[in-house]
Amino acid sequence: MGFDLPPPDFSYGEAYPGLIAPIVTNFAPRLWVPACFGLVPAWATDAKIVRSTYNARSETVGEKPSFREAWKRGQLCIIPADAIFEPCYETGKAVRWRIERTDSKPMGIAGIWERRLKDDGLPAWSMSMLTINADGHPIMGRMHKPGDEKRSVVILPDEAWGDWLRAKSEVAARGMLTPAAVDLLRARADPLPGRRATGSLF
Repeated sequence: MGFDLPPPDFSYGEAYPGLIAPIVTNFAPRLWVPACFGLVPAWATDAKIVRSTYNARSETVGEKPSFREAWKRGQLCIIPADAIFEPCYETGKAVRWRIERTDSKPMGIAGIWERRLKDDGLPAWSMSMLTINADGHPIMGRMHKPGDEKRSVVILPDEAWGDWLRAKSEVAARGMLTPAAVDLLRARADPLPGRRATGSLF
Protein backbone atom coordinates (compact mmCIF):
# COMPACT_ATOMS: atom_id res chain seq x y z
CA MET A 1 0.00 0.00 0.00
CA GLY A 2 1.01 3.61 -0.37
CA PHE A 3 0.93 4.07 3.43
CA ASP A 4 2.25 1.89 6.23
CA LEU A 5 -0.78 1.80 8.51
CA PRO A 6 -2.01 -0.93 10.86
CA PRO A 7 -5.28 -2.64 9.90
CA PRO A 8 -8.50 -0.73 10.67
CA ASP A 9 -9.86 -1.36 14.18
CA PHE A 10 -13.44 -1.68 12.97
CA SER A 11 -15.22 -4.35 10.96
CA TYR A 12 -16.07 -4.05 7.28
CA GLY A 13 -16.63 -6.30 4.30
CA GLU A 14 -17.36 -6.14 0.61
CA ALA A 15 -18.66 -2.62 0.15
CA TYR A 16 -21.86 -1.61 -1.60
CA PRO A 17 -23.56 1.79 -1.47
CA GLY A 18 -24.70 2.44 2.08
CA LEU A 19 -22.19 0.08 3.70
CA ILE A 20 -19.05 1.02 5.63
CA ALA A 21 -15.56 1.03 4.14
CA PRO A 22 -12.25 2.27 5.57
CA ILE A 23 -10.74 5.45 4.12
CA VAL A 24 -7.76 7.68 4.80
CA THR A 25 -8.58 11.40 4.71
CA ASN A 26 -6.51 14.55 4.49
CA PHE A 27 -8.21 15.53 7.76
CA ALA A 28 -6.45 12.67 9.60
CA PRO A 29 -3.96 11.05 7.17
CA ARG A 30 -2.63 8.52 9.69
CA LEU A 31 -6.02 7.20 10.74
CA TRP A 32 -8.52 4.80 9.17
CA VAL A 33 -12.01 6.28 9.18
CA PRO A 34 -15.19 4.17 8.87
CA ALA A 35 -17.05 5.91 6.04
CA CYS A 36 -20.36 5.21 4.37
CA PHE A 37 -19.94 4.29 0.70
CA GLY A 38 -21.95 7.14 -0.80
CA LEU A 39 -21.46 10.79 0.12
CA VAL A 40 -24.04 12.28 2.51
CA PRO A 41 -23.90 16.09 2.12
CA ALA A 42 -24.67 18.37 5.06
CA TRP A 43 -28.12 19.24 3.73
CA ALA A 44 -29.25 15.64 3.25
CA THR A 45 -32.11 14.37 5.42
CA ASP A 46 -32.32 10.79 4.18
CA ALA A 47 -29.57 8.16 3.87
CA LYS A 48 -31.13 6.95 0.62
CA ILE A 49 -29.09 9.63 -1.13
CA VAL A 50 -26.10 7.26 -1.06
CA ARG A 51 -27.69 5.29 -3.90
CA SER A 52 -26.76 8.13 -6.25
CA THR A 53 -23.62 9.55 -4.61
CA TYR A 54 -21.15 6.66 -4.47
CA ASN A 55 -19.50 7.96 -7.67
CA ALA A 56 -18.68 11.61 -8.40
CA ARG A 57 -17.93 12.62 -11.98
CA SER A 58 -14.71 14.63 -11.94
CA GLU A 59 -15.98 16.90 -14.70
CA THR A 60 -18.91 18.13 -12.60
CA VAL A 61 -17.85 17.43 -9.00
CA GLY A 62 -17.48 21.15 -8.31
CA GLU A 63 -20.98 21.92 -9.60
CA LYS A 64 -23.28 19.16 -8.35
CA PRO A 65 -25.03 20.06 -5.06
CA SER A 66 -24.20 16.70 -3.50
CA PHE A 67 -20.45 17.06 -4.03
CA ARG A 68 -19.48 20.69 -4.58
CA GLU A 69 -18.89 21.68 -0.94
CA ALA A 70 -16.65 18.69 -0.23
CA TRP A 71 -14.72 19.33 -3.43
CA LYS A 72 -14.39 23.09 -2.90
CA ARG A 73 -13.16 22.54 0.65
CA GLY A 74 -10.56 20.09 -0.67
CA GLN A 75 -11.85 17.16 1.38
CA LEU A 76 -9.83 14.45 -0.35
CA CYS A 77 -9.50 10.83 0.66
CA ILE A 78 -8.06 7.51 -0.44
CA ILE A 79 -10.30 4.44 -0.57
CA PRO A 80 -8.37 1.14 -0.47
CA ALA A 81 -9.67 -1.83 -2.43
CA ASP A 82 -8.35 -5.28 -3.22
CA ALA A 83 -10.45 -5.18 -6.39
CA ILE A 84 -13.32 -3.41 -8.07
CA PHE A 85 -16.10 -5.09 -10.01
CA GLU A 86 -17.68 -3.82 -13.21
CA PRO A 87 -20.15 -5.27 -15.75
CA CYS A 88 -18.82 -6.37 -19.13
CA TYR A 89 -21.35 -6.85 -21.96
CA GLU A 90 -19.08 -8.48 -24.54
CA THR A 91 -21.05 -11.73 -24.34
CA GLY A 92 -24.30 -9.87 -25.00
CA LYS A 93 -25.32 -9.70 -21.34
CA ALA A 94 -23.85 -8.21 -18.17
CA VAL A 95 -21.11 -10.38 -16.67
CA ARG A 96 -19.34 -9.24 -13.52
CA TRP A 97 -15.60 -8.76 -14.04
CA ARG A 98 -12.99 -8.44 -11.32
CA ILE A 99 -10.38 -5.71 -11.85
CA GLU A 100 -7.28 -5.70 -9.67
CA ARG A 101 -3.64 -4.72 -9.69
CA THR A 102 -1.26 -7.03 -11.51
CA ASP A 103 0.95 -7.16 -8.41
CA SER A 104 -2.07 -8.04 -6.20
CA LYS A 105 -1.44 -5.05 -3.93
CA PRO A 106 -4.40 -2.98 -2.71
CA MET A 107 -5.51 -0.12 -4.93
CA GLY A 108 -5.72 3.43 -3.65
CA ILE A 109 -8.81 5.04 -5.18
CA ALA A 110 -9.14 8.84 -5.20
CA GLY A 111 -12.23 10.12 -3.45
CA ILE A 112 -13.87 12.94 -1.54
CA TRP A 113 -15.27 12.79 1.98
CA GLU A 114 -17.90 14.45 4.13
CA ARG A 115 -18.37 14.56 7.90
CA ARG A 116 -21.58 15.29 9.78
CA LEU A 117 -21.05 16.78 13.24
CA LYS A 118 -24.66 16.41 14.41
CA ASP A 119 -26.07 13.10 15.60
CA ASP A 120 -29.14 12.82 13.39
CA GLY A 121 -29.04 9.14 12.53
CA LEU A 122 -27.16 9.66 9.26
CA PRO A 123 -23.57 8.47 8.74
CA ALA A 124 -20.97 10.59 10.55
CA TRP A 125 -18.41 9.97 7.78
CA SER A 126 -19.15 9.30 4.13
CA MET A 127 -17.27 9.25 0.83
CA SER A 128 -17.57 9.07 -2.92
CA MET A 129 -15.18 7.73 -5.57
CA LEU A 130 -14.10 10.20 -8.24
CA THR A 131 -14.50 9.00 -11.82
CA ILE A 132 -13.03 10.01 -15.16
CA ASN A 133 -13.70 9.23 -18.81
CA ALA A 134 -12.23 5.86 -19.82
CA ASP A 135 -12.90 5.77 -23.57
CA GLY A 136 -10.06 3.84 -25.18
CA HIS A 137 -8.65 2.36 -21.98
CA PRO A 138 -7.83 -1.31 -22.72
CA ILE A 139 -9.60 -2.55 -19.58
CA MET A 140 -11.97 0.15 -18.31
CA GLY A 141 -13.07 0.92 -21.85
CA ARG A 142 -14.52 -2.60 -22.14
CA MET A 143 -16.93 -2.21 -19.22
CA HIS A 144 -20.55 -1.06 -19.03
CA LYS A 145 -23.32 -1.13 -21.62
CA PRO A 146 -22.55 -0.67 -25.32
CA GLY A 147 -23.14 2.93 -26.25
CA ASP A 148 -22.72 4.22 -22.70
CA GLU A 149 -19.83 6.51 -21.89
CA LYS A 150 -16.94 4.52 -20.44
CA ARG A 151 -16.00 5.62 -16.93
CA SER A 152 -13.31 4.63 -14.46
CA VAL A 153 -12.40 5.30 -10.88
CA VAL A 154 -9.02 6.96 -10.37
CA ILE A 155 -6.43 4.45 -9.14
CA LEU A 156 -3.59 6.44 -7.65
CA PRO A 157 0.00 5.22 -8.09
CA ASP A 158 1.51 4.32 -4.72
CA GLU A 159 3.91 7.25 -4.88
CA ALA A 160 0.99 9.66 -5.41
CA TRP A 161 -0.98 8.77 -2.28
CA GLY A 162 0.69 11.44 -0.17
CA ASP A 163 0.54 14.00 -2.98
CA TRP A 164 -3.20 13.44 -3.32
CA LEU A 165 -3.86 14.03 0.36
CA ARG A 166 -1.56 17.07 0.39
CA ALA A 167 -3.08 18.71 -2.71
CA LYS A 168 -3.73 22.34 -1.83
CA SER A 169 -5.61 23.47 -4.91
CA GLU A 170 -8.18 22.25 -7.39
CA VAL A 171 -5.56 22.44 -10.12
CA ALA A 172 -3.21 20.18 -8.16
CA ALA A 173 -5.97 17.67 -7.42
CA ARG A 174 -7.25 17.58 -10.99
CA GLY A 175 -3.72 16.97 -12.23
CA MET A 176 -3.81 13.57 -10.54
CA LEU A 177 -7.16 12.47 -11.97
CA THR A 178 -5.66 10.37 -14.74
CA PRO A 179 -6.27 6.86 -16.14
CA ALA A 180 -4.48 3.91 -14.60
CA ALA A 181 -1.36 2.74 -16.42
CA VAL A 182 -2.14 -0.16 -18.76
CA ASP A 183 0.31 -2.50 -17.05
CA LEU A 184 -1.03 -1.70 -13.56
CA LEU A 185 -4.29 -3.64 -13.94
CA ARG A 186 -5.59 -7.06 -14.91
CA ALA A 187 -9.19 -8.20 -15.32
CA ARG A 188 -11.13 -11.44 -15.58
CA ALA A 189 -14.73 -12.60 -15.59
CA ASP A 190 -15.84 -13.26 -12.02
CA PRO A 191 -19.61 -13.82 -11.99
CA LEU A 192 -21.33 -13.97 -8.63
CA PRO A 193 -25.00 -14.99 -8.94
CA GLY A 194 -27.49 -12.92 -7.04
CA ARG A 195 -25.20 -9.96 -6.41
CA ARG A 196 -24.96 -6.58 -8.09
CA ALA A 197 -22.34 -6.18 -10.80
CA THR A 198 -21.26 -2.62 -10.02
CA GLY A 199 -20.30 -0.42 -7.15
CA SER A 200 -18.46 -3.08 -5.19
CA LEU A 201 -15.14 -2.62 -3.43
CA PHE A 202 -12.86 -5.16 -1.80
